[in-house]
Amino acid sequence: MKICIVSDSHDRSELLAAAVAAAKEEGAAAVIHCGDVIGPHTLRALLPIGLVVHVIHGNNLGDPLALARLAASSEGRLHYHGSDARLDLAGRRVFVVHYPDYGLAMATTGEWDLVCCGHSHQAEIRRVRNVKGGHTLLVNPGTVAGIGAPATYALGDLHHLEFTIRPLRHG
Repeated sequence: MKICIVSDSHDRSELLAAAVAAAKEEGAAAVIHCGDVIGPHTLRALLPIGLVVHVIHGNNLGDPLALARLAASSEGRLHYHGSDARLDLAGRRVFVVHYPDYGLAMATTGEWDLVCCGHSHQAEIRRVRNVKGGHTLLVNPGTVAGIGAPATYALGDLHHLEFTIRPLRHG
């Protein structure tokens, strides 16, 4: 299963939708948003694209009640998890949090196959040695809004646990 990972959209719905549409064209079946959505209107642009979206809120909280209402009315396409998420996608255990230091800490536990984070606006993919003697993949897709850094997202395959950072090409 291919997934799209985005973060820090900061109300830039057109850029967020462009990244998700591009990922869908490359076979993504789901989206993970690592926070700083701000308002629910930012996510509305994703609903017509048709992918299942898992979202947390990050430090720019916006309106969590409105996010929860949008999720409730999305016919199962949008899942709002609050401050972090514990997901089972395609048989992989995935942890989603906004802060990179928290993400790194969770990766070291060895309880997760993939940990996704955001906040820094710096895209990075790294294999983290965990306490169980293995490695956990830590993915920060950067900022899809292009604030303080190029607009990027991550696309990857959960089966193979292979991810790449993609520049957002928008018109």
